[in-house]
Amino acid sequence: MKFGMNIELDLTEGRRWNRSLPTVQGLGALLALLSTAGWLGCGKPAETQEAGGPKPETQPMTALTPAISKEPATKPVDVTPPAAPADMVLMARGTFTMGDKDEVDAAPHEVTVSPFFIDKNLVTQQQYEKAMGDNPSRWKGEKNPVEQVRWSDAVRYCNKRSELEGLEPCYDLKTWACRFEATGYRLPTEAEWEYACRAGTTTRYFFGDSPAKLGTYAWFDKNAGGRPRPVGQKQPNSWGLYDMSGNVWQWCNDFYQVDYYATSPKEDPRGPESGDKKVVRGGAWRFGAETCKSGYRYNESPGYADVCFGYDIYGFRCVRKAK
Repeated sequence: MKFGMNIELDLTEGRRWNRSLPTVQGLGALLALLSTAGWLGCGKPAETQEAGGPKPETQPMTALTPAISKEPATKPVDVTPPAAPADMVLMARGTFTMGDKDEVDAAPHEVTVSPFFIDKNLVTQQQYEKAMGDNPSRWKGEKNPVEQVRWSDAVRYCNKRSELEGLEPCYDLKTWACRFEATGYRLPTEAEWEYACRAGTTTRYFFGDSPAKLGTYAWFDKNAGGRPRPVGQKQPNSWGLYDMSGNVWQWCNDFYQVDYYATSPKEDPRGPESGDKKVVRGGAWRFGAETCKSGYRYNESPGYADVCFGYDIYGFRCVRKAK
């Protein structure tokens, strides 16, 4: 016998809670059946009552039905975090110690970042050419990171990728300003980049304090063979991000300022309002182990003018907001 009852409950994994109430007709039949069995009134069947005890009184059907039929429907419970887009990883909101005590421009300080999505891999030449129609890289290879890109080239790619996916572009290409509230792709802030790179660690590298294992995670001057390498060949950090150290320097959204950390906000810092250079992070294929540290800062001219030339050590990855 069916009574129109359908309950799905799974809160342990944060999934949907969907509960449909019984129909009035089905409920009537159910109550009649329970009344016959002696269930109504006290929560256990009549045959389990103590000998000689009072029998539970069964309320008329007309008294029960209206009260139950007015019960409000239960709203679905949704505690599942937003799904990450393909080939991106969700970075949950978090607080960490940013910087490196051994670097003059990177005094350690506490920073909180809002949730965001970040590319698992550096943007490849294949991805860049598909969106932009050309490949500026010196070291050709579909799976190689795109390089010889200026900051302005990376920004244009972010906007084009956003448009192709029906998202709101983040950048004004006349002023180069970033609208962080837009839904599209952009370059990571310096704080977002380091938060993602560290993956919860406080050591010099995301795998420890010693560079002895760097070759497991990064292409740098000791193992790259004098050129950038295809993305995703080394081991990722513990949050599933590849080539966060080495291969090519990664453009960040921020202007560079040597003493910015002394005055930066504690929540979602976005760098100085202006400057001559942009921050790059992560080290590169022809640089040493020291530059691959999680807190190491480097900088380069953004190359706004078309006559500016990009070097074969600069690439990037994209982020999107997740709230």
